Amino acid sequence: MAQTTSIMLPLGALAPNFSLPEPATGKTHALGDFRDAPALLVMFVCNHCPFVKHLRQGLIQFAHDYQPKGLAIVAINANDAIRYPDDRPAKMAEEALAFAYPFPYLYDASQATAKAYHAACTPDFFLYDAERKLVYRGQFDDSRPGNPFPVTGNNLRAAADALLAGQPVLPEQKPSVGCNVKWKAGNEPDY
Repeated sequence: MAQTTSIMLPLGALAPNFSLPEPATGKTHALGDFRDAPALLVMFVCNHCPFVKHLRQGLIQFAHDYQPKGLAIVAINANDAIRYPDDRPAKMAEEALAFAYPFPYLYDASQATAKAYHAACTPDFFLYDAERKLVYRGQFDDSRPGNPFPVTGNNLRAAADALLAGQPVLPEQKPSVGCNVKWKAGNEPDY
């Protein structure tokens, strides 16, 4: 299992726009759809990655805990669905329904959104304030497949708690670790 760490973008970077389909519903969601939320979490995930599978229930619980507090959450899969058929849109719809994802799970077929966000791994987390400025781009917690640490989401929870309470988010952040985004041949980013 190859490990890739997230790109630690500068805090304060603006959230790039997106408009992507949700395979489970057929709806299209855009960044502007979340404009009234005081905070937004953009997660890059996929179906087949063992790191994402390891955190899946924790991510769902996180959403149930924080969406009522005003945190908007969206998940995006940008993997090459030809080479990784478990990540194709039909399988994404099955995944979202089977696990009752409480957030939209969108497909980035062109991978342009993943590139705009500088997504590097799955999972990769980007937490934005009301002005859609980046305040957190780190790990969910220290848990990984095969290590002894429980899935708590403590790092992301601390950042979300601070943001939603109007407090500064600590700038010392550990990068997320996961599988690399599965780029289409010739579409690899230069970051």
